[in-house]
Amino acid sequence: MNIGIHDLDVATTHFVLDLDEMAEALGIDPAKYEKGLGQDEFSVPAPDEDIVTMAATAASRLLSRHDASKIRMVLFATESSIDQSKAAGVFVHGLLGLPQAVRTVEFKQACYSGTAALQTAVNHVARYPEDQVLVIASDVARYAVDSGGEPTQGAGAVAMLISADPNLVVIEPGSGVFTADVNDFWRPNDSSTPYVEGKLSLDAYMNAATGSWDDLVARRGLDITDIDRFLHHQPFTKMARKAHARLGEHVGADLGPELIEESMTYNRRIGNSYTASLFFGLAAQLHGNPDLAGKRLGLFSYGSGSVAEFFTGIVQDGYTDHIHPETVREALDSRVPLTFAQYRELHASYIGASDNVEVPAVTAAPFRFTGITDHVRHYEAR
Repeated sequence: MNIGIHDLDVATTHFVLDLDEMAEALGIDPAKYEKGLGQDEFSVPAPDEDIVTMAATAASRLLSRHDASKIRMVLFATESSIDQSKAAGVFVHGLLGLPQAVRTVEFKQACYSGTAALQTAVNHVARYPEDQVLVIASDVARYAVDSGGEPTQGAGAVAMLISADPNLVVIEPGSGVFTADVNDFWRPNDSSTPYVEGKLSLDAYMNAATGSWDDLVARRGLDITDIDRFLHHQPFTKMARKAHARLGEHVGADLGPELIEESMTYNRRIGNSYTASLFFGLAAQLHGNPDLAGKRLGLFSYGSGSVAEFFTGIVQDGYTDHIHPETVREALDSRVPLTFAQYRELHASYIGASDNVEVPAVTAAPFRFTGITDHVRHYEAR
């Protein structure tokens, strides 16, 4: 049975910061961001946006094209969770008006958990082929000001519908996995921003890339030449380039940049979206290349700490009839540019989990975060 991604759609934030603006304000050569990180800008949430509102927006776009009564699970992947108990997907379930006969769960393992949710969905459909599963990866990457991570911030959500006989990509059985207990990146419960060990983070990422590839080869006997295009998790796009080069060195092959180039166009503009990053790369690859039918994609998913997976998918015939690049263009091009001072003011106005606050309407998005009362978060659908 062929099972995989039947459809996908995305959402990002109301605001955007151009990294040239940040470079000028901080007296930094813009090339440090454009070439050193491979980033041009990053999405910035308005006060009435968060992982739930972005997820609901992406999912509502996707479900407008499908019968929601077939959905039996909602799997929400995030590393910027809003509650230690209640899954963010339960809020989304209510906002979308999905049937109550649905299982809803939140997944966490840094940036990797979007892939964990995807594979769980595939396994469910293998057992119940008539079912469909809604997988959502949604995150806000927020770092301390003046930290090395500040220019790699970002935010976004990708919603995917997983089904039998998918229109877009069949997820092939058998993947390579890797786990290593390292403290390269972590965010304690009492911190709104993460801690990062830069060199260790890069080394852990590279080790996970080669380790998960080796496990994939051991399980399936694939050769590097069996992969037509590669997609790597993109904390910033230069890091994905480094992983691609390291993989080529590891297997003794010349893996040209053209094999990953299309997958980076959206992430350069969105910034880091943690769990959604790999799947923004998938969207960009599908949207930017009309000749992928029958091609095998190699996808490397990484989450700090660290857990990784290397898996493959076959792009389906006729996939170009079922993609919607116009929604991504609209989401990216309609963002409101911020000055550096405006961005820093927004960053400083972070709303904590225990605040009692009413949030003014800023965005025109179909869903918004309205505030917190006695520790309870409130949302509205427009």
